[in-house]
Amino acid sequence: MTRRRFYAPPSAFTPGIDNVDLASDEARHLRDVLRLKPGDEAYVFDGAGREFQCRVEECRRDSAQLKVINEVEAARPESPLRLTLAVALLKGEKFDLVVQKATELGVSRVVPLITKHADIRLRDESDAAKRVARWQRIALEAAKQSGRAVVPQVDSPVAFGSLIQTAASDGAIPCLMFSEREGQSLREAAKNLPAKVSKITGLVGSEGGWANEELEVARDAGWAIVTLGGRTLRAETAAITVAALIQHLFGDLV
Repeated sequence: MTRRRFYAPPSAFTPGIDNVDLASDEARHLRDVLRLKPGDEAYVFDGAGREFQCRVEECRRDSAQLKVINEVEAARPESPLRLTLAVALLKGEKFDLVVQKATELGVSRVVPLITKHADIRLRDESDAAKRVARWQRIALEAAKQSGRAVVPQVDSPVAFGSLIQTAASDGAIPCLMFSEREGQSLREAAKNLPAKVSKITGLVGSEGGWANEELEVARDAGWAIVTLGGRTLRAETAAITVAALIQHLFGDLV
């Protein structure tokens, strides 16, 4: 039987107390969508890798209390690869789709990127915060649906140059920049990586592609420039494809 899964932050699991309270959105989903009642079984994960078998004790209008029975293995295992996917800001619901599918594919972290040819521009910090909150909610829902007990972190948007230098400063983490031109195949790039890779950063641009100076900056910082072949992909398709290919080569996507 498919688990009825809900989310509560780590702070909701108080040591020595065997009850956990669900917040309003999760409680309404439990009561109004799945129509669970006191005595029914449910599972609660904390977004940081832990999951618990629980029993519904009480359902109220905007909250629900569950009794924690015992800790269990997550519904689905986590990938051994910690994959950071950095993607140029995309307009409309394209970035929403990237966050959703990246979460399903086991990405650990998503970094929205401000690039020269990015499809949108943020108005101010408030605009950025609202977008990040939306993307984090999408990641949570995708983790719940896909069986993950870990919810990927979605960062605040950062400038291209800042990400390049920060990531490249840790030479132990392979950094791959995917481009429609001037790159080698992923298979060729993989030959230059250690036999066992635990962390990778993958970088995908906007539909407008990379500016020449951005490619130069990345190359000078030690990033490997990688191409996905001769076909031109939409930016959101490229980002999802990159996550899948990297997980196939270095993670647990078989």
